[in-house]
Amino acid sequence: MKKAIIAVVVVGLLAIMGFLATQREGSGVEVRVEAVGLRDLVDDVSATGHIEPKTHVDITTDVAGRIIELPVEEGQDVEEGDLLLQIDPALFRAAVNRAEAGVAQARASLAQQEAAYRQAQRDADRFTALQARGTDFVTEAEVEQAVSNAEIQQRLFEATEHQVEQAEANLDQERDRLGKTTIRAPMSGRITRLNVERGETAIVGTMNNPGTVLLTVADLSVMEAVIEVDETDVPDISIGDSAYVEIDAFPNRRFVGTVTEIGNSSIIPLNPASGGSAQAIDFEVKIELRQPPEGIRPDLSATADVITATRDQVPSIPITALTLMDADEYEEIPNENLPSAPGSDAVREIEGVFVVEGDIVRFRPVEIGIAGENYFEVVSGIELGTTVVSGSFQAIRELRDGSRIRIDGPAPGAAANGDAGSGGSDAAVNGENGG
Repeated sequence: MKKAIIAVVVVGLLAIMGFLATQREGSGVEVRVEAVGLRDLVDDVSATGHIEPKTHVDITTDVAGRIIELPVEEGQDVEEGDLLLQIDPALFRAAVNRAEAGVAQARASLAQQEAAYRQAQRDADRFTALQARGTDFVTEAEVEQAVSNAEIQQRLFEATEHQVEQAEANLDQERDRLGKTTIRAPMSGRITRLNVERGETAIVGTMNNPGTVLLTVADLSVMEAVIEVDETDVPDISIGDSAYVEIDAFPNRRFVGTVTEIGNSSIIPLNPASGGSAQAIDFEVKIELRQPPEGIRPDLSATADVITATRDQVPSIPITALTLMDADEYEEIPNENLPSAPGSDAVREIEGVFVVEGDIVRFRPVEIGIAGENYFEVVSGIELGTTVVSGSFQAIRELRDGSRIRIDGPAPGAAANGDAGSGGSDAAVNGENGG
């Protein structure tokens, strides 16, 4: 008896479940729909970075020494040629005096050697003349010795000339070192960084040990945003692209700029030991600001949107409408106006949308162009005004070609033929960016 009751209950539950499944299948998948409309689309690349002057000079020293004068302060405006700092010149001035004495000594030696050379040359000429007369006053050996001595004195004279040149070059070097103890502004601008104080010692850099940056002079009239762009986005950016920059220090404001430089190598060089797999590859892109705000400073944080492409009033579909379908599940309907599904076995997924036909949907491959903020450009595959499934994401994942649907909310009417779509969010972005 008990087994019979259990059997009846199981059969009843199965019947109820089957009825509910039938009802659910009959009602279809609840979806949102939208018509293919005309919109202005803006494709951009977003990245973060910082603000820096387009032209700035880091001042270092070529000579080591104690700073005895520092007449400038951080934030001070300077003109080209103004004194920035003075390194103690005592040792370098002494070296110049020593080099000057060396030049004087070399010149005196040159005068002495010139006199010896001329005397030897006169002796050689006299002995040669006597030999030519055929007299017995000179021997052949004496003539040869006089000529050889003249040649030796000539070479010594030439060597002394080079010693004078060497001494003069050494003097120029010491004067140059003395001149480098006085550091002046290489250009007009503002001192944006001052790392030393009077009395400190300036250090000269070496190949593996860079010297201390004493201070930085920058021209703040031309500023640029330096952003770090991912390697996948760099090919989309070109010199001259417009950009919009937001600076954290100036909230609720956007500044117009132009891409002026794109890095040819990554910011951080690849480490061969890492294999390049776990290392982010970013490239430096510089955006010159057209009208930098008053009070802008180097190193401020910034976010930039580089406009890589724009489209005016083109057919578009919601980004959420685009999906992928396995090629095995798609039965292609021959139509010369639609892109064909891939014939290669290597390509197993097709990009497309679900088109609404009454209470069912049909999968249609589409070719898309640029991506706006919320919409994709439609290059081919579906016509303007066609109603497509736009959501939800979970619903689109459940759909198959021929699935039954229920539309959530009113179906798109006349507004879906394209004109009303031009008021979408991407058009608003385009309008704000000035097209």
